[in-house]
Amino acid sequence: MKKYILSILVLLYGAAMVYAGDEPPTAESNQNAIQLVQSHADYLWTLIAAALVFFMQAGFALVEAGFTRAKNAINIMMKNLMDFSIGTLSFWAIGFGLMFGASSTGWFGTSGFFLSDFSIGGDPWVLAFWMFQVVFAATAATIVSGAMAERTKFSGYLIYSAVISAVIYPIFGSWAWGGLYNGGGWLENLGFIDFAGSTVVHSVGGWAALAGTLVLGPRLGKYTRDGRIKPILGHNMPLAALGVFILWLGWFGFNPGSTTAANKDIAMIFVNTNLSAAAGAVLALVASWVKFGKPEIGMSLNGALAGLVAITSPCATVTPASAVVIGAAAGVIVVLSVLFFEKIRVDDPVGAISVHGVCGAWGTLAAGIFNIGGTSLTIIGVQLLGIVACFLWVFPTAFIMFKIIAATAGLRVSPEEELEGLDFTEHGGNAYPDFEVFAHGGGSTGNTSGDMRPKTSKLGVPNLIRS
Repeated sequence: MKKYILSILVLLYGAAMVYAGDEPPTAESNQNAIQLVQSHADYLWTLIAAALVFFMQAGFALVEAGFTRAKNAINIMMKNLMDFSIGTLSFWAIGFGLMFGASSTGWFGTSGFFLSDFSIGGDPWVLAFWMFQVVFAATAATIVSGAMAERTKFSGYLIYSAVISAVIYPIFGSWAWGGLYNGGGWLENLGFIDFAGSTVVHSVGGWAALAGTLVLGPRLGKYTRDGRIKPILGHNMPLAALGVFILWLGWFGFNPGSTTAANKDIAMIFVNTNLSAAAGAVLALVASWVKFGKPEIGMSLNGALAGLVAITSPCATVTPASAVVIGAAAGVIVVLSVLFFEKIRVDDPVGAISVHGVCGAWGTLAAGIFNIGGTSLTIIGVQLLGIVACFLWVFPTAFIMFKIIAATAGLRVSPEEELEGLDFTEHGGNAYPDFEVFAHGGGSTGNTSGDMRPKTSKLGVPNLIRS
């Protein structure tokens, strides 16, 4: 009876359409309508994902501000604001063309500068695709901010943001992702797996951060003359924790959004992303608890980020069980890496090198080891080649760039400015005007003297964990 009624309704609807002057639906017109709906859904999902990735800028800003001292909070917010703003313009003018323009060599693109691929009345997909890619470029640029925090000249940082968004990030990106639009990179042609950017985005930012910290040197008071590590505590760990939760949310745009299509594939990518982050947080908690005797918040937060970074490459090509293993390993790796860089006197206040550089490399290798379609020495070899190629391109190029900036515009503030705090000396402001703000281990930023906070961590935790 129900089928009979439904058939009558369909016939009546068709008759009404004919009476109204419309052509009756055909198999071809139905197919075109379905394709149009799918196209609109792809646009909508891609732009929603882009908005989620953009919101990660807030997460990075809060993590960096929380892990560092109150006297530099304005400077950190300004850097995160401007590396996105300057990076957007640089990527629009140069970076997008180098990354996704037509390429006959597989090394970089040669078209599409200033969004010239878009024409009025033409296919607007390039606009949606560009919007999703520009927030990725901004992520690569902002990673470096945390590693270079509390002693970098603002003008020098602006120059760096433009260069990484216009040249350093896009050129490696063209090797691995150029074929997503008009290009075709040599690395992707070999079968390199990096679905959402463990290496393309995160290791690029991590290795550039390593170069920047080496050129800058450690913060004043970080290491004593006899080689001991002196903790420089972060001023607001709740702020840092909120930043990590925002980043975790943003990653649900970062990884699933890399499909740039509204389809069923995003379900497994969502699950893998979440599982890896959770496993990273738990294993970092366990590792730090064993090491320091207490459940340490800084390491636990970075463990979640390490799991997110590691799963970014294999999120679409591994099973959920593998995602747990990948994230768990990243949680342990980040603890060991943080302690290693601390020991060799690389002062990274937020652990950006370990989280993004080291765990990005691990995630890219894991994409080959745990590949859902099976693995081989060839697949693993290509993954290793991509990891090495990224380091050999980014680290020397960024190191030279930072050296040039240091010799010309200047990269590091003076000792007096560093002690006073960059909020006042670089921006003429005070993030907390209604409070007395003390600088751990070196006087105050106001008109009082001394330091009311403990000189050492009760846990004996190295500075990188707590600051």
